[in-house]
Amino acid sequence: MSVSSGIPFFFHGSARVKRVQNIVIVGGGTAGWLTAGVIAARHQSRMPGGFTVTLVESPNTPIIGVGEGTWPTLRTTLAKIGVSETDFFRECDAAFKQGALFARWTTGAEDDAYYHPLMLPQGFHQLSLVPHWITDSKGRSFCDTVTPQGRICDAGLAPKTIATPEYDGQANYAYHLDAGKFAPFLTRHCTTKLGVRHVLADVRSVELAENGDIAAIDTEQAGRIEGDLFVDCTGFRSLLLGEAMGVKFKDCGDVLFCDAALAAQVPYAEENAPIATHTLSTAQDAGWIWDIGLPTRRGTGYVYSTAHTSDDQAEATLRAYLGRAGADVAVRRIPIRSGHREIFWKNNVVAVGLAAGFLEPLEASAIVLIELSAKLIAEQMPAVREVMDVVAKRFNATTLYRWGRIIDFLKLHYVLTKRTDTAFWRDNLLPETIPERLQELLTLWRYQPPWFHDEFDRVEEVFPPASYQYVLYGMGFRSEVEPEALSGDQRLAERAMRENAAQTERLCAGLPRHRDLIRKIHEHGLQPV
Repeated sequence: MSVSSGIPFFFHGSARVKRVQNIVIVGGGTAGWLTAGVIAARHQSRMPGGFTVTLVESPNTPIIGVGEGTWPTLRTTLAKIGVSETDFFRECDAAFKQGALFARWTTGAEDDAYYHPLMLPQGFHQLSLVPHWITDSKGRSFCDTVTPQGRICDAGLAPKTIATPEYDGQANYAYHLDAGKFAPFLTRHCTTKLGVRHVLADVRSVELAENGDIAAIDTEQAGRIEGDLFVDCTGFRSLLLGEAMGVKFKDCGDVLFCDAALAAQVPYAEENAPIATHTLSTAQDAGWIWDIGLPTRRGTGYVYSTAHTSDDQAEATLRAYLGRAGADVAVRRIPIRSGHREIFWKNNVVAVGLAAGFLEPLEASAIVLIELSAKLIAEQMPAVREVMDVVAKRFNATTLYRWGRIIDFLKLHYVLTKRTDTAFWRDNLLPETIPERLQELLTLWRYQPPWFHDEFDRVEEVFPPASYQYVLYGMGFRSEVEPEALSGDQRLAERAMRENAAQTERLCAGLPRHRDLIRKIHEHGLQPV
């Protein structure tokens, strides 16, 4: 290796090959700091040799701060970057999330509700319990037949006890968190524990090299900052990938209609009120309302289509849902442009978070997409610039697939409805608004329930076949079951369902109340791993 003007090079034959050493992340928030943490943690051993991670963050740009729902992947991410789960709970106003309860999505009736839990069905990797439940449900919902988690949520119980080590649980779980506290928490961890350089500066311009790469950014407060790989975390503006690199935005508003949200933070009526251990998503005339329980407050909001209701009517709907608790709370309007960039990595620029795209928060896909993108960048970090385009091509294919599958999955919630009471629900059933792949899968699933077939052929599916099962059969979808689908594994299915019933009773009897466990975490802490 030779060093010229401070830039590391390899000599390969007669050509100099430039090493990728300096990673510059532009933009903070959850996207920027999670990405910084994942990359820095993965490449700690390279830092003594000159590998750097620099995060450039504007001191004048506020964090949007409404991404309060996560997926279980965040447990692995936080553990890998060295975060204490106890510290995370104490500093981010965090609570446990064990799934989502969807109310009034199918018929709109008061008793219309089903769970999408985070636990896999019993015996999931050995057999599918769907055919056995269809032929003999015994009056039980699909969720209650195959997993204890709906019952755990109904009882307001936590997924673990205070004696359970950090990041372990008796039931699978994710988190609800205060996004406004999460980013500063990550900032402290990344800068003090992982060696991330933090620069507070506003970007004035972007300097392009002759080959189309970004050579540097010019900032008001810190001057010129060079980099080998730039990560665009500048939010909706997409300053690097969208503006500087000219990558266009692919709108999917023709599939997902909701294009605005009203967010409100609501205090509990009593200090010791129960904390829901699931996200509540309640369908409305022109969208749906989220309701997330944190230890100190509830985070709520109405996601709606401006083509089907006015902003004033949407606010009236949200305040009616909140009742007295929402009479005096401030409501913040957030525009939603559903879609994503046509590609996510061009030349030496890759976008993560809102700079890559955004979809309505129906299944909390925003943070998990950040995690998956950051993990992929860290794992496939190009050693030299000459292989970056190959890595980018693979990254784009994987990420485009993930965005497409999330769009399909969100639309699934709307196309299974039996509601025809408003134009919003009727319009969601129009064939031209349903992606072709989803239409094909719905045809397939009438005769072949979701399972490990060709429709789920990736190692890291954002939503596994179990998620589709919970939504399909929670919303009353029917699959025709051939007798041969039951042959050979009837005893195995009966045993799995018996085990589920026993596990349900055991967990419901042994798990603590959600608020009680959070209080103990704050007082005593969880056991380190």
